[in-house]
Amino acid sequence: MRKPDPGSQHIGQPTGRGSEVLIEFQRLGNAVKVTAVDPVTLIEVSIMGPPACGQETLARGAVRKLEYVLAKRAGRVNSHREGPL
Repeated sequence: MRKPDPGSQHIGQPTGRGSEVLIEFQRLGNAVKVTAVDPVTLIEVSIMGPPACGQETLARGAVRKLEYVLAKRAGRVNSHREGPL
């Protein structure tokens, strides 16, 4: 288990699925690392972003990525893209 960083913050955030997601913010130089953890499955994802975006925007992005990963693992996401990138 990671040792808490004195510069990090932890919050719980409800999702559209009705469960709570644990969110951690860590300032790393001129960026913020946001980690989202599903407490039921213990699946963890991280994103990086500029501090100017604000915590709510960064948290929303991390939660969306976590929801995508959970859906992909459950087989509800088609991993093949169609059309130009």
